[in-house]
Amino acid sequence: MIVLKFGGTSVTDARAIRRVAGIVASRRDRAPVVVVSALGGATNLLLEIAEQSARGQLIIALRTVEALRQRHLDEAEALLGAGREAADVTSEMGAMFDELASLAGALSVLGDLTPRSQDAIAAIGEQLSSILVAAAFRQAGLPAVHVDARQVMITDANFAKAEPQPDAIAEAAQRLIAPVVRNGEIPVLGGFIGSCGATGVTTTLGRGGSDYSAALFGAALQSDAIEIWTDVDGMLTADPRVVQGAQLIDRIGFDEASELASFGAKVLHPSTIAPAVRLGIPVYVLNSANPESAGTMITFNAPRRPVTAIAGKSGVSLVKVRSPRMLLTEGFLRALFEVFERHKTSVDVVATSEVSVSLTVDDPTHLDALIVDLRALGDVAIERNRGIVAIVGSGLSDGGVSMSRALQALGDVRVYMLSLSATGINLTIVVDDEQVRPAMQRLHAEFFGGSARA
Repeated sequence: MIVLKFGGTSVTDARAIRRVAGIVASRRDRAPVVVVSALGGATNLLLEIAEQSARGQLIIALRTVEALRQRHLDEAEALLGAGREAADVTSEMGAMFDELASLAGALSVLGDLTPRSQDAIAAIGEQLSSILVAAAFRQAGLPAVHVDARQVMITDANFAKAEPQPDAIAEAAQRLIAPVVRNGEIPVLGGFIGSCGATGVTTTLGRGGSDYSAALFGAALQSDAIEIWTDVDGMLTADPRVVQGAQLIDRIGFDEASELASFGAKVLHPSTIAPAVRLGIPVYVLNSANPESAGTMITFNAPRRPVTAIAGKSGVSLVKVRSPRMLLTEGFLRALFEVFERHKTSVDVVATSEVSVSLTVDDPTHLDALIVDLRALGDVAIERNRGIVAIVGSGLSDGGVSMSRALQALGDVRVYMLSLSATGINLTIVVDDEQVRPAMQRLHAEFFGGSARA
């Protein structure tokens, strides 16, 4: 059994969905389970509808609802024609759009967009796409069965970023998905969406959660492999939008892929790898527009390279806390990180000295409140408009030569902080925001050849 996940660009229209059907057909002998995202761009529009409605802009919101309805109906007609299957699918989708319009109306009256109501609206995209894709598969001669992912993806009640419950998911997957596969049929589920185990209310895993859904389903079913189909040929040595000549990585380690996902690589959701890692399930990253490409295999058994890839991200804030009380004091770091936990703010990179701590924060939402609480521990300084460049390789710290080359390649780029991960496979460098791009280009040229100016 294998799990195939297709992102929004892979199911953006009728032509793309037909291509997906061909890919699935080529894997019939491997008992495929299919997970799909919403049609490309649909989730953004659904979130716009929610926000417009809550602001009282109901007419604008309803126009967006109707435009999205027409898009789905047009694709359904292109895929299914005008037979009974088409009538059933368009009727079901029509009812869902009616519900969406009702939700928009209710939000405009309440004027308050809660995470729960946002999930109710955002989840509609995957519900629609999974129904449409399953019908398109049947039209193409594939024995597809739609399975409501909300009955399988059991989560907690943390709306908009729900935490999956693996044991409950495993039980539901064995009960609802496995029998379909054993019957020779192809289950089709939406990614990203789930339901609260205690109440059954719809939840979502957060943006990028469709990859996570596929990995969780794959782990629950103990699949032989998980294939993530996207719009690039696989994982590359750098973001091709930043670095010309970025190269395909044929095989990469689980730990390397996780580090790259956490530090800016957009191919995978950072949490995607974890369920697969636990069971040693290989993950493949493939291009639905170029299915002949070998893609990237993510596995335990990967070559040990000094540098596998360069990643980067902007919009980072550097937080510095200085306190003489740190010196020979137990519990200071615990108190420090309790502040971040209390404000639900995650930390990326940390460096400490005897009397100071420096760390980076991606999400500035709670930064002002954080500063207030951190000042109880010492002097606090915030440096905004910083960025992170990450150099990742399983052999990076072997001998230290690669790290030396990296710093030499940066030349006159100002460095604010350096941190080597506990595993020694990720050297993170904090630089000015506008230096992320040139730093990535210089580092890529040093380790992979080519010009430093892309």
